[in-house]
Amino acid sequence: MMKIWLTRNLILLTLVSLAQDAASELLYPLLPILLTGVIGAAPLALGLIEGCAEAAAGFTKLISGKSSDHLGRRPFVIAGYSLAGVGKALVVIATSWPLVFLGRVIDRIGKGMRGAPRDALISDSVDKAHLGRAFGFHRTGDNIGAVIGPGIALIGLAMLDGDVRAVAKWALIPAIISGLLTLLVKENFVRTPKIKAEKKAHPQLPRSLKRAIALLVLIQLTNIPDVLLLLRLHDIGFSTQGVVLSYMLFSGVTVLAAFPGGYVADKLSPRVVYAVGLLAFAIAYATLGSTQNHIVALIALALYGLFPALTDGVGKAWIAGLSQEAHRGRAQGVYQASMNFAVLGAGIWGGALWSKGVIQWPLIIAAAGALIGALTLATAHLRNVRP
Repeated sequence: MMKIWLTRNLILLTLVSLAQDAASELLYPLLPILLTGVIGAAPLALGLIEGCAEAAAGFTKLISGKSSDHLGRRPFVIAGYSLAGVGKALVVIATSWPLVFLGRVIDRIGKGMRGAPRDALISDSVDKAHLGRAFGFHRTGDNIGAVIGPGIALIGLAMLDGDVRAVAKWALIPAIISGLLTLLVKENFVRTPKIKAEKKAHPQLPRSLKRAIALLVLIQLTNIPDVLLLLRLHDIGFSTQGVVLSYMLFSGVTVLAAFPGGYVADKLSPRVVYAVGLLAFAIAYATLGSTQNHIVALIALALYGLFPALTDGVGKAWIAGLSQEAHRGRAQGVYQASMNFAVLGAGIWGGALWSKGVIQWPLIIAAAGALIGALTLATAHLRNVRP
């Protein structure tokens, strides 16, 4: 019997993510200004912090995804969202960049702990034919929170005379709400009885799944942390409020495109939708790396909003579609962890090459990499190859 795709757990997990993203994205556009302006850190520290934080999430995903296949999903979801709140608390009270580093790493460990089990929990309750729309729906909820968060930040900046640190503390409220909502999530994972035959080895991940993960990870090496894009806006003259408002625009586009992107991926091919997202990435990065015009930069950032909408949920649905129930959590863990490790590499090389010049070459290089990735996926689809 086909499962109804809009399940209770999917709705609850979407609300949990909405609240957590409101907290994260209230804080995120303020982070480059807090670090480089208030605390006085260099752009390299910014890239290193974000890259290491994503790598920490990656290591945790490897463990949590695999463990959730045996212990259940819910404990990891509750612990992960709660730990993220602790990390945010450290960031907002930090007076030096090492404490921001610690807070971001703890925050991302929480993300890593919850990510793969949560996505496996969604997959457990949705028919494979509807995975794209289910993950698209969840991604939409994420990004509604990502619009609400910067909106709250703008209100706070107006009320508190631009006090970045004071406004950042407001992120703790939705973070606490998110943690409390996880207590309402129901476990629908069925533990299989332990038998000796199961102790031989974990089931091998399918070759098609490994190829897909390898290809997406190579492409991800071009994905410089978004916080450096926000620093670019600040570098070309955007005010703090302007940076936050720009981030709202980016997230708003993602909200509008995430569910349609997942729906089209179900009907057509995740590979094609992902390639379109990469094309939007390439055009946006090339433009942001070369323009000083604020209007052009805003248009480019809005176009960039299509990238997460057409790749994040679609990528997870793609991996879920290539996975079997026995290794669903592990597959999501390996995929998401590998993507996080790639972001570490991108954060280091992007931050190291960052400059105050008219042309921001790391963005141009990343655009070229994304364009090659888009062409690779499109060519593979035309040849009817399953990477």
